[in-house]
Amino acid sequence: MIKQSANRFHFLRVVGLFGAIALALTGCRRKDEGNGDPPPAKVIEVSNMSLITIPAKEVSKFPVVKAGQMEAPAELNATGTVFPDVSREVPVISLANGRVVDIKTRLDDNVRKGQLLFSVQSPDVTNAFDAYLKAVNDEQMSDKAYIRAEDLFKHGVISQGMLEQAEDAEKDAKADLDAADAQLKLFGLDKAHPSSIVHMYAPISGVIIGQNVTNAAAAGVTLSGSATAFTIADLSEVWILCDVYENDIPQLHLGQEAQMRLDAYPGRILRGRISDIGPVLDPSLRTAKVRIEVPNPGILKLGMFVTATFSSLKKKTFTAVPADAVLHLHDRDWVYVPVGEDQFKRTEVQAGKMLEGGRQQILSGIDPGTPVVTNALLLETAGEQ
Repeated sequence: MIKQSANRFHFLRVVGLFGAIALALTGCRRKDEGNGDPPPAKVIEVSNMSLITIPAKEVSKFPVVKAGQMEAPAELNATGTVFPDVSREVPVISLANGRVVDIKTRLDDNVRKGQLLFSVQSPDVTNAFDAYLKAVNDEQMSDKAYIRAEDLFKHGVISQGMLEQAEDAEKDAKADLDAADAQLKLFGLDKAHPSSIVHMYAPISGVIIGQNVTNAAAAGVTLSGSATAFTIADLSEVWILCDVYENDIPQLHLGQEAQMRLDAYPGRILRGRISDIGPVLDPSLRTAKVRIEVPNPGILKLGMFVTATFSSLKKKTFTAVPADAVLHLHDRDWVYVPVGEDQFKRTEVQAGKMLEGGRQQILSGIDPGTPVVTNALLLETAGEQ
């Protein structure tokens, strides 16, 4: 009996102890959550990512030079698109109305001058042969009549007027025959081999940039509504049309050289000359079309985007630094400028073209005389360690 009472007392002590702990925890939670406000934010200070600190004993490893200056023609960049030279575009015309019975080429094909493109079965050709054969017969009869009239006139049988009428009829018949023969030549037909099929050949060598007919389709103005079946362009020389803002137009002139760069061929620089500056401005963009004629080495394709660079006649002062002083990072250009005995600040610049002597042009960001680290990549690497 005494043992059971002791056990019960021990159990009640344990329960009471847990209850007290639970009550204390509940009280603490209610104290924290009593006003419903979030806990105060902790402020973590972050160092300036554009600053690099170098131990004083290692500063000499990163020599500094002052940015120089140079005079060079100001450059103007404009985006352009490749177009064919309209003077080198030739339409392939079907003068014969009819149905296309065979096509040998298609859009985007390279063709040679004289290459067979397509064939047309045309009633116009049949009529032309019919007119030619009749003209041949009429001319032969008129010639015989004229010869006979000459003989009769010599013997005094007919008058001078009748001879002249026979001569005039012969001349008319000969004119009709010449016209019928020219009609066959216009269709490109051989009068010695009559046929209802007309073959169309490429008038120049180039690329087919337009196609208006298909197999079994109608050809000719009467049936198809257009005589142009194909358009061939000689792309050995092309046009690049650029949009230039009106404020920049005074920097350009006819015959001025331009350099072209292509995204597809970043290492290639093409050169051309301005052949026209458009007289009409786009009313919404305030730009004029500038046409550049460029010899095509075979890489320019119609519709391709090109960046054209024009050099102005007037010279402008630019900043120049060693090429290694420019750091290319995240598609941007930077240089490091000392701001203390052991600190260097990364400064963004707009880099221009490479210059002779291992220098690079700086268009903006720093001025001549600004001290810069000669090897930005080496300093950047040291700062990351």
